[in-house]
Amino acid sequence: MNQKNQHYSTEYPDVKLKVYTISESLRRHLYLFKTATGIYSFKKIDLGTQVLIEHMTIPKESSVLLDLGCGYGPIGMVLGYESPQSQVFFIDVNKRAIWCLKQNIKINFPDNRNRFTVLTGNYLEPIKKKNIKLDGIFMNPPMRKGRGEFLKLIDEIPSVLKPNGFFQFVIKKKMGASYISKYIINNFQGDKYSFDILCKRSGYWVFNFTLNK
Repeated sequence: MNQKNQHYSTEYPDVKLKVYTISESLRRHLYLFKTATGIYSFKKIDLGTQVLIEHMTIPKESSVLLDLGCGYGPIGMVLGYESPQSQVFFIDVNKRAIWCLKQNIKINFPDNRNRFTVLTGNYLEPIKKKNIKLDGIFMNPPMRKGRGEFLKLIDEIPSVLKPNGFFQFVIKKKMGASYISKYIINNFQGDKYSFDILCKRSGYWVFNFTLNK
């Protein structure tokens, strides 16, 4: 498989390894990240993730949070910094991304690593196996794999949320943001759920889907 066709959600990326170090200012704080070929957006944080990070709602109270499909971890790093009393989980299937993520936790949180838990696997499987309930899930989903897979994930999200738990995610308008919005509105009706759009910026929509008490 050549590099052009190699997908970053592969467990073992079949591309030559080259490691990079990048710096990013996110919500007015500077982070350093180890990244590598075979990981999504390894040379710089993609615009969709940046939009999500800048507009996501981060709990101030102690919470259990998940960076789902974390890559090398920028979303979860910001969660950990902005909500220092919270426990942050990371999940990705890509073993190369997981290696970089573990380095990034050491770099950015050298004295406070016990709040971070790194899990390997597909989507919510590792969380379900450990029977963990979450206050918040954050994600920039791989929409190029198709809507169907993401819609299936949305259907599963309520099963791992605590009461008042939420799922915040970003979708590019051209990749089906309007369709996803209509799907959630049509399939999660009633007082049990609430759904809103946090922002529309640079062609991306940031959504908030909440499981009410």
